Amino acid sequence: MFSTQYLLQVELKREEIPSFDHYPFSLPAVRHLDILKFHPQVTYLVGENGSGKSTLLEALAVSLGFNPERGTKNFRFGTRPSHSELHRYIRLAKGVKRPRDGFFLRAESFFNVATEIERLDSEPGGPPIIDSYGGRSLHEQSHGESFLALLNERFGGHGLYLLDEPEAALSPQRQLAVLVRSHDLVKDNSQFIEPFAKFFIY
Repeated sequence: MFSTQYLLQVELKREEIPSFDHYPFSLPAVRHLDILKFHPQVTYLVGENGSGKSTLLEALAVSLGFNPERGTKNFRFGTRPSHSELHRYIRLAKGVKRPRDGFFLRAESFFNVATEIERLDSEPGGPPIIDSYGGRSLHEQSHGESFLALLNERFGGHGLYLLDEPEAALSPQRQLAVLVRSHDLVKDNSQFIEPFAKFFIY
């Protein structure tokens, strides 16, 4: 079972905040943040739309070295700068053990990740990246199919996975499939951090 978590906590450097009246520091999830300790297996960030959950998750991802456009740490593409400066004002405490795998996902930007995979695979050299996602173009699949392909084929365990509202557009049956796969990954020494705007079948 899980012995050492990868991300222990995040602390807001409140003394360095220029003003809590301006974005992103005016968001409730940021304004009221001091120290947030993460569960060693799964942490849910629950709140209303616009409360700042996704902004906080994005700052965590950028601080951890993930591409702000989402994906793995190896993805370095960018369509347009859209992330906030919050990552400069947080301090992370990491566990002794480093994850072997990781992924940062936002449902609305998964299209960009799929496009980048196809672009990289069009270049010569190396095995096709899409093989790690089941071998079928993510653009040729529904949102639910592509997300399950990501979970089942790409996520390999011993990983830190930051998933922003992964339940979006998933049917109840696929939500259950996500729950089962996530449970398996947790048993395989993985840690999840996920914001949710509303309760769903979990």
